[in-house]
Amino acid sequence: MSESVVNVRYMVSDVQEAADWYVGLMGFSRLPNASPAFAAVERGPLRLLLSGKASSAGRAMPDGRQPEPGGWTRFQIIVEDLAAEVDRLRGEGVTFRNDIVTGPGGSQILAEDPSGNLVELFQPAVWG
Repeated sequence: MSESVVNVRYMVSDVQEAADWYVGLMGFSRLPNASPAFAAVERGPLRLLLSGKASSAGRAMPDGRQPEPGGWTRFQIIVEDLAAEVDRLRGEGVTFRNDIVTGPGGSQILAEDPSGNLVELFQPAVWG
């Protein structure tokens, strides 16, 4: 296993729909797919593990809690032109939790995958 690969697991409601979303809209490539339980997609050193209820990651915890999608944890994709990327994704029907927010480090927005998991799109500030 390569040390340069980072695995992130997202619980998703529909494994195939999530895999198609990441490949079709976010520039990921497909890896093994065992829908409806599990699929993996990859972009650079990020391997995103998409797990449904039928996967081992979807099993109940000892206290009865069920793993579920959503929340606020996310990974970040750096883009060159945030406004253009947001326009493109909105045209494809992507849902955003917020509008573009700008701060001293740059601008960001939170896109939701079909299960409500977040992807942060970020354009760094230009220092100069």
